[in-house]
Amino acid sequence: MASTTLRELTGQPSEPSALNDSALIMIDCQNTYCEGVMKLDGAEKALEEARRLLEAARAAKCPIFHIQHDAGPGTPYDVSAPIGKIAAIVAPHAEEPVLTKNVPSSFTGTDLHERLQKLECKELILAGFMTHMCVSSTARAAFELGYRCTVVGGATATRALPAAGTGDSDVVDAKTLKASSLAEIADMFAVVVDTIDDLKK
Repeated sequence: MASTTLRELTGQPSEPSALNDSALIMIDCQNTYCEGVMKLDGAEKALEEARRLLEAARAAKCPIFHIQHDAGPGTPYDVSAPIGKIAAIVAPHAEEPVLTKNVPSSFTGTDLHERLQKLECKELILAGFMTHMCVSSTARAAFELGYRCTVVGGATATRALPAAGTGDSDVVDAKTLKASSLAEIADMFAVVVDTIDDLKK
């Protein structure tokens, strides 16, 4: 039997946000994750869901923020090179801000919080890469700043990682890590849904 989440125990909202009441944060939807050493299983499927989400947000005239990670020349996160560019399927429109970060959280080292405050926006919808890293870090930071977050799990993906602290050489596969990461987020920091169709109307 599944245990009760901390969200339930502390009376946090259990319903997802409505798209037209929220800002959409597109996190690191870069070519980084579609090719080369950082290519993720499921990246293309996640980007297709992210595209649906982005198009719906545009139709609803929601605030939209694109986040990109820059780790400098020679890395898979070089925003000056094709591999570090935001994927064409979710490319920003000219009027949509693109904020560059250098650490996992989309709030650290950017003016995202200040921009959202000016818009008086307190509800966020998150999509992007990687589930266990920058999506999770952004959701946690947003929670601590007082935002109500919804993560669209189907618009995220992650990768397999070596198991740590187990005394052996096991690998945590990408599917398991994604599920675990979303469960951790859903325990306290955000409502998690599968697709855009699960958002509040």
